[in-house]
Amino acid sequence: DKALAELGGHTLLARAVDLLSGWCEYVVVVGRETAPAPTIPDWPAPGMGPLGGIAAALHLARDERNEAVLTVGVDSLGLPEDLPDLLAPAPAYLASQPVVGLWPPSACEAIEAVLTGKGRHSMLAFAEAIGARPVNLAAKPANINTPADLAAAENRCDL
Repeated sequence: DKALAELGGHTLLARAVDLLSGWCEYVVVVGRETAPAPTIPDWPAPGMGPLGGIAAALHLARDERNEAVLTVGVDSLGLPEDLPDLLAPAPAYLASQPVVGLWPPSACEAIEAVLTGKGRHSMLAFAEAIGARPVNLAAKPANINTPADLAAAENRCDL
C-alpha cells in the first residue's frame, strides 16, 4: 500500500495531507476508509484510479460551493511551495504528474463523461476535455512508484 509507505518517519499519506493543509482550508482523502483527514469514496465507484478520486473531490467541491480543488497524489514529493500560485487559475496541472492539478468544480460533467464514456479514461483525456493548462516545472518532483524510488527519496535531504 503506497499510501502507508513511510518516508522520514511519516506515511506518504500523512505527508500529502500535511502538505495540502498548508495550502487549503479543507482537506479530504479520497478512496480510503481511514486517513489523517476526512474521507470520501471514489466516484462513481472504487477502483477508478486517480480520475475517480478527482471526480469525488469535484462533486464535493461543487456541492459545498468551493472555488477549486487542488489535487496531489501521495506519491508526489518535492512539490514547490508556491504550487497553488503556479497552477492558478484553474484548470491547470503539472505536465510531469497530471494528477497534481487545480480543477474547477464546474468540471464535474466533463470528468463524468470521461469516466463513463467509451474513450480514454485518463488524466490527460480529462485535462484536454476541459482545456486545462499544463505547467512545466524547472525541477521535476519525485514520484514514488517502487521501493527503489522510496529508498532514493529517503536519501534526499529536501523531501
